[in-house]
Amino acid sequence: MEPATSIDTAFWITAGVILFLLMLSGFFSGSETALTAASRGKLRTQADKGSRGAQRALAVTEDSERLIGSVLLGNNLVNILATSLATALFTRAFGEGGVAMATLVMTLLVLIFAEVLPKTYAITRPEDAASTVAGPISLIVTVFSPVVSAVRMLVRAVLRLFGVETDPDSQILAVREEIAGAIQLGHSEGIVEKEDRDRILGALDLSDRTVEEIMLHRSGIEMINADDSPADILNQCLESNHTRLPVFKDEPENIIGVVHAKDLFRAMYRRVREADTSPERMTDIVLDEVAKEPYFVPETTALDDQMREFLRRHAHFALVVDEYGSLQGLITLEDILEEIVGEITDEFDEDGDHQISKSEDGQFLIEGAMTIRDLNRATDWNLPDDEANTVAGLVIHEAQMIPTVGQVFSFHGFRFEVTGREANRITGLKIRPL
Repeated sequence: MEPATSIDTAFWITAGVILFLLMLSGFFSGSETALTAASRGKLRTQADKGSRGAQRALAVTEDSERLIGSVLLGNNLVNILATSLATALFTRAFGEGGVAMATLVMTLLVLIFAEVLPKTYAITRPEDAASTVAGPISLIVTVFSPVVSAVRMLVRAVLRLFGVETDPDSQILAVREEIAGAIQLGHSEGIVEKEDRDRILGALDLSDRTVEEIMLHRSGIEMINADDSPADILNQCLESNHTRLPVFKDEPENIIGVVHAKDLFRAMYRRVREADTSPERMTDIVLDEVAKEPYFVPETTALDDQMREFLRRHAHFALVVDEYGSLQGLITLEDILEEIVGEITDEFDEDGDHQISKSEDGQFLIEGAMTIRDLNRATDWNLPDDEANTVAGLVIHEAQMIPTVGQVFSFHGFRFEVTGREANRITGLKIRPL
C-alpha cells in the first residue's frame, strides 16, 4: 500500500505545481497585454495624482524591448515547464497515450486560463491592470535583465546579417501618429465628431505644412500704388475690405511698406484736430507717415514655425517670397488659425462659404482656387495634395494641360468637369465620385 500512497502524493504535488505554473503564465500574459495596451497619457495623469503603481508602470515601459523580452522569457519558461510536467504525469497514469492527452489538455488550459482570460481582463482595464502588475514585473525585468540583454544582442547581430538595422531608442509608434490614429479611429466609430477630428488633426499637421500651401497668391493681393495721389490712396483704403494693404513702388514686385487702416485714420484725426485744416489738407497725407516696414517670409516656412513667429513679433501679416526673393503671396495669422478651426468669416467675407455647393444632380460645384485640403475636410474625401495645393492645380497637373470649359477628366476615383475658366486659370469645377 505504501507505493500507491507515494504515487498518489506525487500526482497531486505535480498537479499543484502545474496549476501554479498556469497561474504564472496567466500573470505574464495579462501583464504583457496590460503594459503594452495602457495609455501612457492616462498613466501620466494618474501618476501626477499620486499613483505609485502608475509611476512604476511608466518606468517599466520606458524600455519596451527589455520589458517584452523579460515577459516572454518568463512566460515561455513556465509554459514549457508546465507542459513537460503534464506530459510526465499523464504518461505515468495512461502510458504512451498520455502524451496526446497531455497535449490536448494543456492546450485547452493554456489557451483559456493562461492566454484568453487574463488578456481579456487586461485589455478591458489596461491602466488599472498595468498599475497593479508594474511592481512584480519590475522585479522580473531586473532579474532577467542579463539574459534578455544577451538575447537582444544576439537578435540584433542576426538581423544585421540580413541588412536590418534596429534603433534601440525608437518607439513602435510616434506620439503624433498615435494621436492621429486614435482620433481617426474614434471618428470612424462615431465617438469623435468630425469638427473635433478636423481641429485636432489640423493642429497636428501644422509642422508638416508650409506657408506656400495656404498663402493668398499674389494675383489676388490688393495693393496700393505709391505713385497714386493721397486722395486716391485714402479712398482705396476706405473702400477696401482689408485692414492691411501692401504698398508697391513702380512695379508690384517692389513692396516698400504696408499700410494699416488704423494708422491712416490716426493720421487723418491728427489733421482734423488742427485748427486750420481744410478738406484738401485732410487728405494730403504723406504715405511715409503711415506705412510700416514690410515683413517677408520664405514660402518653405512651416506653419507652426510661422505661427510662433507671428506671436513673437506681435504681427498678423507677412508677405511670402520664393528663393529668388520674388513675391509669391501673403499670409496672415488668421490663415493659419483657419487650418485648425476651419473657415473664419466676418461681415466682409460674404463669399467665404460659397467655395463649394451642390448641384441638383448631386455633383459638387467647386471654385478652382479652393484648396484640396479644405475640399477633403468638407467632404471627407482623400484627394492627394502632394503635387498641387488647389483643386484647379490638381486638374492641371493630372491633365498635363490647361483644360477648356466642358472638358471632363477622371482620376483618383473622381470625375472632374471644367465649368469656368479665365485666361489660363480654372475658376470652376464640377466634381463627383465615380
